[in-house]
Amino acid sequence: MIINHRWFIRLALGGVVVLLTACSSQSLLQPEVAVAAPAATEAPVSPQPPATYPDLWVEDVPRVDEQGAVVVEIVPLNLNSPAGTLDFSVSLNTHSVDLSMDLAALATLTTDTGHSVAAVAWDAPRGGHHVRGVLSFPSGVDGQPVLKEASRITITVLNLDVPERVFVWER
Repeated sequence: MIINHRWFIRLALGGVVVLLTACSSQSLLQPEVAVAAPAATEAPVSPQPPATYPDLWVEDVPRVDEQGAVVVEIVPLNLNSPAGTLDFSVSLNTHSVDLSMDLAALATLTTDTGHSVAAVAWDAPRGGHHVRGVLSFPSGVDGQPVLKEASRITITVLNLDVPERVFVWER
């Protein structure tokens, strides 16, 4: 006849209960740790939803045009905090067109409030089939911020492998 003797030791240490068990068939003690429930239960705290700012532009949102043989991707960089220029990261990718053009000479930014400005700089290497750079527009016209009261901006690029490419962002 086999008798299985089991013994328990229960220790309470500062709110933590340690239960030690052992059987006669095992030579090692096996600790089990249980955490006591708090004396008073509190209502769970739900996370607050993020605040919305309808007057801010959503940046880092790319717009892509895949017409023709050149794929153009444009991402706003500083619409919510423009300094002297409104800057956009631009990627041009192709396997058949030489990308040595000055993109600033081809691009215009317009707003739904009637402002229209030509690009003032295209900071990118010239040539190749994969070009990445920054396209900049003036942030003001006639002493007024271009984006003042605007809720939509449009960048139009003319004659980059196709007659027209249009990129739009809204608040």
